[in-house]
Amino acid sequence: MTKRQNRMILVALLVAGAILVITLLLQALGSNTNYFYSPTEVVEGKAPDGRSFRLGGLVATGSFKRQDLTATFDVTDNKNKFNVEYTGILPDLFREGQGIIATGALTEGKFIATEVLAKHDENYMPPEVADALEKAKK
Repeated sequence: MTKRQNRMILVALLVAGAILVITLLLQALGSNTNYFYSPTEVVEGKAPDGRSFRLGGLVATGSFKRQDLTATFDVTDNKNKFNVEYTGILPDLFREGQGIIATGALTEGKFIATEVLAKHDENYMPPEVADALEKAKK
């Protein structure tokens, strides 16, 4: 083999390696993303069943119930509401009428949350929740 052929083989191997690395990176990033859905999108069936995603909106007034460490409540975007079940200690700022984002998955038509986050002051609302509430008004 000549030097030119050796260089061409080396370049081809480098390009193939780069494509493989980029493919593996995109695959890893795609499987770890948690998409945001509003209660309306979940009711419409747009949310994945059995895969983790984020559900956000306001905690519906009068929907909060607690039994030991398991809490159930409805999350609403003022158009539709969806039932959430969470086992664990809720954030201190959690209350009815509060903007929240819950991470979890749909299981048998119910959203089972693994994490619940509440807004941190009177003026802040997560952008995804604000956008979902704005879409629901229209």
